[in-house]
This record gives sequence, C-alpha cells and structure tokens, in this order.
Amino acid sequence: MHSSGVRALVGALRVGQWVKNVLLLLPLLLSHQIGQFDLWLDAGIGLVLFCLAASSVYLVNDVVDVDADRRHPAKKRRPLAAGRISPGTLLAVAAGLSAAVLFMAWARMPLGFVWMLAAYLILAHLYSLALKRIVLVDVFVLAVLYASRVLAGGQATAIKISPWLLALIIFLFVSLAFAKRCAEIRLTVDEGLPRRGYRSADLRLLEALGVVSGYLSVLVLALYINSPAALLLYPRPWLLWPVCLLLMYWISRTWLLVQREELRDDPLVFFSKDPVSYVLGVLTAVLGVAASL
Repeated sequence: MHSSGVRALVGALRVGQWVKNVLLLLPLLLSHQIGQFDLWLDAGIGLVLFCLAASSVYLVNDVVDVDADRRHPAKKRRPLAAGRISPGTLLAVAAGLSAAVLFMAWARMPLGFVWMLAAYLILAHLYSLALKRIVLVDVFVLAVLYASRVLAGGQATAIKISPWLLALIIFLFVSLAFAKRCAEIRLTVDEGLPRRGYRSADLRLLEALGVVSGYLSVLVLALYINSPAALLLYPRPWLLWPVCLLLMYWISRTWLLVQREELRDDPLVFFSKDPVSYVLGVLTAVLGVAASL
C-alpha cells in the first residue's frame, strides 16, 4: 500500500473518536482505588482494545454509508467517500481488527470483559447496518453503546458497577444520544439531507425527551447523596451537592448548544475539546476528593 493509501486508512480509523473510550476509566476513577497500578494497567489495556474495536466499526460504517456521506457537507471528506481508498480494503482491515482485539482480549483480559467487547462489536455493527435507521431505537442503542464502555471498564478492573452509577449513566447517555440525534436532524433540515425516518416536526419532542432524561440523571445523583451507600465512601457527602448544580449546568448548556446549532459532532467528542467542560470536570473532581476526606 502506498503512503497515500496508508494515510487514507489512518484517516478512516477516526482516531479522534477514540476519546469516547475514556469512559472505560470511569469505574476506576470513582472506585477510591486510583492508587493501584495494576488496575490502571488493566483499564488501559481495555481502553486500547475498545479503541481498535471502535475503529473496526467505523470502517464498516463508512462502507455502508458511503453514498450518504458523499452528499454530506463534512462527511464527504472521509477517505472512502472521497475515493482515496477502496471498500474492500476497509472491510478487510475491519475484519482483521475485530478478530485481533477479540483474540487479545481473550488472551489477557477477564472473561466478562471479552463478552462485553463482543457484545459491543455485535451491537455497533447492527447499529451501522440497520438499527440507526429505526426511529427512537437508534437513540437508545447509541446510549447503550456509550454505557457499554463504562460496563467494560468495570469488567476490565473487576470493579463492581453500583446500581446508582448505572442509573445515572443510563439517563445521562440517553440525553446525550438525543442531543446527537437532534443536532444531526437540525443539520439535515438546513442541508436537505436524509433524516433516517425523522421529521423536522419531531425536534420539539426529541429535545424535550433529551432534557428530561438529562435532568433525571441529576435526580439520581441527588438521591445517591442522601443514601447509605454514599456515606460509606464519602464522610462529607454534603460537599457533593454542588456537583448536582454543575451537572445541571452542563446538561442545560449542552441543549443550549444544540438549539444554537453549535453542537455538530458527537457530544463526547465535542466536549473533549470544550474548555468549559474541563473546568466543570476539575471542579467536580475537587468536590469529590474533598467529600471523601
């Protein structure tokens, strides 16, 4: 393969999207065991495997969506849509990546992680092939794909995911999935692109569902702060109350950006480049550490 072909293949892997896999570290960050190197090693290996698995999904997705991508103002620059690489090459690399990550996971990681990785690959490919064209189902599947990274992080480190964290991420990720879909619908309205079964009149309802789901995640956090489970980990749980306000602000700002059509990427990718989100993250971490002392 020529150097231009290698560059095209690297571009098709969508390395910039790997930031979403940082979610695998969430169970470890919240476990009060961040000083254990072996857990970081396991979480890091799991993160790398999920990054490679995600890239295999993106390659297949590019082949499936090549015609639509060629009509899209931004996606038309993807290597396959731009004609810089062949569909056969992408499918061959995708198959090789999927097989390799499953083998490496089986050889090194806990069995629960292997099953999570396999489930992620199957569901992600089904999403690319068909599920993303089914109204509302696409949103919930997208939320499950977000959440699967957190669950996989728990399996990689043998850290149990609490029902509180599971409830919080479900509502939060459903909100982010609605935000992603609403942002895409707004773009399709502006550009006259296919809308995958949605109509412009659906936007008001979808946005309401997304905001409500986001605020339900805040409610879960508020209930957790008052629970016996919080007292076991946080001697000063009252210091977590400002985190509720920070989360409410972040969710509200997310939907404000959707309304203003300033959020045009996957929300997690967008916020990985957002200074405000970093400030909110640091404040949340400071409050969490202070509450645990």
